[in-house]
Amino acid sequence: MARNRWHMLHEDGAYILTRRLPAQFDVSAQTHLVGGSIRILASQIRQDLWRGLKTLRGFSPVVRIEQCKGGLLVTAGGQVAQKRFARAEIETQIATLLSDPAKRARWIRHSNRKGDRVA
Repeated sequence: MARNRWHMLHEDGAYILTRRLPAQFDVSAQTHLVGGSIRILASQIRQDLWRGLKTLRGFSPVVRIEQCKGGLLVTAGGQVAQKRFARAEIETQIATLLSDPAKRARWIRHSNRKGDRVA
């Protein structure tokens, strides 16, 4: 039987989904979203983040979501095991993923179907 090897943490009022502990952001980008289940949003974003960066050797995704005025602040990125990597290029890829209207709509739609809804 498969086990969920993801760590789901609650720190400083934020929900963090990470594979490795401690959660570390070598690369990241942020966006704001409105409402939905934080747990489901984090999982959906993590899946798309992994799909977009799966060719980056040693990449381990991290998604941090916290409530803020007007909705949710999402920080997505993760840890990179390589010593040398194109930080700016990768952060641009993450920002592009987070700003994709179709993905954002799917994340919100899916997170509002079930789970713990927030603002």
